[in-house]
Amino acid sequence: MTPDLPGWSDLPFWHADWPRIRAALAAGSGPVLPPGEMRFRALALCPPDRVRAVILGQDPYHTPGKADGLAFSIAPGFAGNLASLGNILRELQDDLGIRRTDTDLSGWARQGVLLLNTALSVPAGQPGGHAALGWDRLVAQVLARLDRGPRAFLLWGAQAQALRRHLTRADHLVIATAHPSPLSARRGFLGSRPFSAVNRWLVAQGAAPIDWAA
Repeated sequence: MTPDLPGWSDLPFWHADWPRIRAALAAGSGPVLPPGEMRFRALALCPPDRVRAVILGQDPYHTPGKADGLAFSIAPGFAGNLASLGNILRELQDDLGIRRTDTDLSGWARQGVLLLNTALSVPAGQPGGHAALGWDRLVAQVLARLDRGPRAFLLWGAQAQALRRHLTRADHLVIATAHPSPLSARRGFLGSRPFSAVNRWLVAQGAAPIDWAA
């Protein structure tokens, strides 16, 4: 069954790839994150005509209770290590002076920031475990659809940057940096000032800036 995702439900992925991926997920022996009802939350909150900016990451958090279907967002009430999100919030403060403690990034999504990973599922405790499952085909089609109009794209990490070829317009804002993971953030993510760059670009397009504190 094709998920009800206005603006995305007609992508070829749902007929060509989703049945196989769905069967593979069902056949697995352990828990898969995020929970199924959250798996397409990023697309559900951001139909293509509302997307102003895209933050593209890697795969969901592999710790139970952490992933909420939005790239880098963490479900409320999680008490563990913030990992990548911790570095994102650190950069947000350094960039715009915003001291944010809320880990739920759905406020960004509701402003048209598509928080998408290159894989939409991960086996619990196995980072990258579904990287070769075929999710990249969905993400490629999402990017191709968004390529129809100028948008801002933040490509964080090698997996995200590998899909840059689907962005063909010269009038996009594309910022490619290291992933904000503690393993790589110091190799170009920290200090990149992406939030102010996106807002400057949006204002130059005649659009409202993102309220990154929301």
